[in-house]
Amino acid sequence: MKYMLIAGEASGDLHASRLIGELRRLDAAAEFLFIGGDLMAKAAGHAPALHYRTLNVMGFSEVLRRLPAIFSTLRKAKKLLREFRPDTLILIDYPSFNLRMARAATRLGIRTDWYISPKVWAWKEWRVKKIRKYVSYMYSILPFEPDFYRSRGFDRITYVGNPSVEETEHALGHLPPRRHFQERNGLDDSRPIIALLPGSRRGEIRCNLPLMVEAARQFPDHQVVIAAAPSIPEKFYREVARDPGISLVFGATPTLLKYSAAAAVTSGTATLETALIGTPQVVCYRSNGSRLTYKIMRRLVKVNYVSLPNLIVGNKIVPELLLHECTPQAVRRELSPLLQPSPGRDWEVQGYRLMRRKLGNSVAPAYTAELIYSALQK
Repeated sequence: MKYMLIAGEASGDLHASRLIGELRRLDAAAEFLFIGGDLMAKAAGHAPALHYRTLNVMGFSEVLRRLPAIFSTLRKAKKLLREFRPDTLILIDYPSFNLRMARAATRLGIRTDWYISPKVWAWKEWRVKKIRKYVSYMYSILPFEPDFYRSRGFDRITYVGNPSVEETEHALGHLPPRRHFQERNGLDDSRPIIALLPGSRRGEIRCNLPLMVEAARQFPDHQVVIAAAPSIPEKFYREVARDPGISLVFGATPTLLKYSAAAAVTSGTATLETALIGTPQVVCYRSNGSRLTYKIMRRLVKVNYVSLPNLIVGNKIVPELLLHECTPQAVRRELSPLLQPSPGRDWEVQGYRLMRRKLGNSVAPAYTAELIYSALQK
């Protein structure tokens, strides 16, 4: 079979790489063409047709600046689709770009499988109409999504489990001893760690890292360590943090979280991974931080929470600080009880246990690969 995959960011690259590995296990003759990153390249055994860096943008102004590059990538992707003629186009999240590719595939008579649903239950619900029209099947990684879609007339969907569960369990099963981890990363400080996860996009990092650092520095009995994305240069982190000596850890986020007392985490998949590891956290999302933007967002967003742990449980188990509410003082206030035994810390840990039960035990990439391969054989 011939498979074309599209992932537009680092998390999609990770999830798609696992899916490629499972498809190769099932289909010895599999051919892959993909837009993605280095992890997908390693899984497929060859370089991407286009790297996701072209698509990796955040925020309205950054999207506007990069529009020519994004549309150029879209034209190239459609050309690749026409020439490669895959048995299926597999889309991984990234809705704005991938919905256009789903439409192009449908017009060419090519099956479209979507792994990791766009967050249409939070905003842009009108996209469900396009999904009904252009998507052959959806593979959901959040347990509440199938009910949402079915109530809106789309029943070609299965909850396949959450890939972060397997990835986190694997990481926790291969942790180095704390001493070795600290030596390897130059963390010779004996103080407890506050981990900062400012996101994987430059825009996210610019908006969130400075206030995270300012808040964490107010706990002198703790050391501050940044979980750095491999695709972002070290120099960029140090300049944005305004601290040339701040500690950074590349490519070892699960280990860092496991050995941290608490974390400040930019809203996204990282909040779920932090919860699965069991580290108390404060969820941050700064963007431009204006009150007006906050009011507009509250009108547009259809859910009570934005962080995945809260959404999955259906209750506020982790604090969320959004836009203008996300200040160094607010982050410090929410972090403080998490750094010591407290009811707030206990509440988060208990909520994490409930969240884990709701996620179940399905191995998402393996289950998804089996469903896709079985559908193609039929």
